[in-house]
Amino acid sequence: MGVRKREVKRRAVKKATKVKRGNSRVKSKQKMVEFELVAPTANKVILTGDFNSWNVEGIAMKKNRKGIWKTKVSLEPGRYEYKFIVDGEWWNDPANSNMVPNIYGGVNSVKEVGV
Repeated sequence: MGVRKREVKRRAVKKATKVKRGNSRVKSKQKMVEFELVAPTANKVILTGDFNSWNVEGIAMKKNRKGIWKTKVSLEPGRYEYKFIVDGEWWNDPANSNMVPNIYGGVNSVKEVGV
């Protein structure tokens, strides 16, 4: 009886996977959005924001030879608040003057993702 249940479940998962992969007519509204920060002396830079529930582990950024940290995030059109965590310290985006107050008495950087 246990074997039959597993086989039924396996077939159901297989069908669901086919439907998910095979539905190419549904176009995603998500766009790849690049974030970058010039911080040549930093050892570690993390991106976090309302798009990942302000997770402090966030999205790791990679540093190029010029000391510019970059990452790309797939986001739907909308308004997003974010910050960088640079070697454990929270930074606003110095290249972005678009900011809003946050609940901690500071400000968050804002990025608008268009349609």
